[in-house]
Amino acid sequence: MNTTIEKELPFKVWTKGKVRDVYDLDDHLLIVATDRISAYDFVLPTAIPQKGIVLCQTSNFWFDRLKDICPNHIVATEVKDFPDGVREHCAGLEGRSVLVKKAKRVDIECVVRGYLAGSGWKEYQKSRTVCGVKLPAGLTESAQLPEPIFTPATKAEQGDHDENISFERMVQLVGKDLSERLRDLSFKIFNAGSEYAASKGFILADTKFEFGELNGNLILIDEALTPDSSRFWDVKMYQPGKAQDSFDKQYVRDYLNEIKWNRQPPVPSLPEEVVKNTRSKYVAAYEKLTGEKFNF
Repeated sequence: MNTTIEKELPFKVWTKGKVRDVYDLDDHLLIVATDRISAYDFVLPTAIPQKGIVLCQTSNFWFDRLKDICPNHIVATEVKDFPDGVREHCAGLEGRSVLVKKAKRVDIECVVRGYLAGSGWKEYQKSRTVCGVKLPAGLTESAQLPEPIFTPATKAEQGDHDENISFERMVQLVGKDLSERLRDLSFKIFNAGSEYAASKGFILADTKFEFGELNGNLILIDEALTPDSSRFWDVKMYQPGKAQDSFDKQYVRDYLNEIKWNRQPPVPSLPEEVVKNTRSKYVAAYEKLTGEKFNF
């Protein structure tokens, strides 16, 4: 089984995130999706076998499907298509590495929520708001919102916590025109993703996007509609009024809450059963969304 947490490559490191290692190739970047998994802004010491491949292949699927709505950073998705001087160092990275355009990242996470879950549900119970957006009274956990809402967050550096911000604060940080373009584009992608996911039996509860600027245009970067960045629920199992069984890393968060981890170091390891079940959820999401068998 192709499992990778770390692989040293002879290229300049652009950045190392919680899951992805990114290398600087002058005009391009090489992104490697590892099998690391994070929760509550900490990287766990236990890897999920082939998780990086699932994430990479899921993103590649969505990037291709959504390209007419928003261009993206993809240049090559297969090692055999990487340039000379790069390809020969990428043995063992098949399926989990992509060559992408280098763009100027917008340091805002563009979050769209269609349902009341996670931190949004917790905030709603206290104030009837989600990230400052006022919502009607009487909504229950996992309820569908009257319409999707845009709830941006600052893009934190590794080890720091992302911070939810208001749209007004986003305008102060990146400007009114860019903020409106990002919001409108996020809604378009979310709506297209939701419609397609529904055709495959999924509810897309919420997701986050990252964008970059290239030659004056916005492009979709990082990842797209993966189980790491999104909540997917089985429409047949959906029951508002409680937490849903989801095809994402909420399963890992639930385990960490169950053992009452205080979200401070040391970060606990995951037992074998949780690792196995988490991998199964990621693979199931990929296969159900794409209609393809996961053959890596």
